[in-house]
Amino acid sequence: MLQIAGLTRRFGRVAAVDDVSFDLNAGEVLGFLGPNGAGKSTSMKMIAGALSITHGTVRVCGHDVATDRRAAQRHIGYLPEGAPLYPDMTPRAVLDTAARLRGYRGAARRRQIAWAVDRLELDGALDRPIETLSKGFKRRAALAQAILHQPDLLILDEPTDGLDPNQKHAVRGLLRELAANRAILISTHVLEEVEAVCSRCIVVSAGRIVADAAPAELARRGPLDQVFRQLTRAA
Repeated sequence: MLQIAGLTRRFGRVAAVDDVSFDLNAGEVLGFLGPNGAGKSTSMKMIAGALSITHGTVRVCGHDVATDRRAAQRHIGYLPEGAPLYPDMTPRAVLDTAARLRGYRGAARRRQIAWAVDRLELDGALDRPIETLSKGFKRRAALAQAILHQPDLLILDEPTDGLDPNQKHAVRGLLRELAANRAILISTHVLEEVEAVCSRCIVVSAGRIVADAAPAELARRGPLDQVFRQLTRAA
């Protein structure tokens, strides 16, 4: 689903992402971990085609993101950091717009919207302006537009940020369900989430990969928070 080779992004002399390479297959949920400023969000923006690549390649379902971006993005669902939404729109309008932009019309558009609304339990907030919603509802509306077209690759930057414990549990269950036949890349600071959802994790520090292993493998070295600190300090 995703092939990354030598991915690099420079801002002047600073390498925010430095020669990152990995593949991601259907059925995998990859936790993308690292301290603030490690290059996680920058990497995800490049993978999603939202930020230009300095060096290296990203291929999504065989399509090069740099040279065939539109084709690659048809296979991607992207939840960016902060999940910006127009405050005067309602979740219904957000999802309707997303569905139209994805090419859905008529009954197919209504079906995809209904599927996303059901998965994120948005019925109670569909017709309220985004600016009046809780942080949790805003995040769920943003996640709904990311999964609306049931993409092959989901790129989720802090997907459970702002959710209460019940909402987090529901979203984690949804991600496990969606992972059955697609690839999911999640950036998170919540190590509990890695253990609950991820089949694999990559730890990055200063723009470079410092570990790539199953959570259980890392846990054999000690508590995940302790292993994380050791890996990112050593880098």
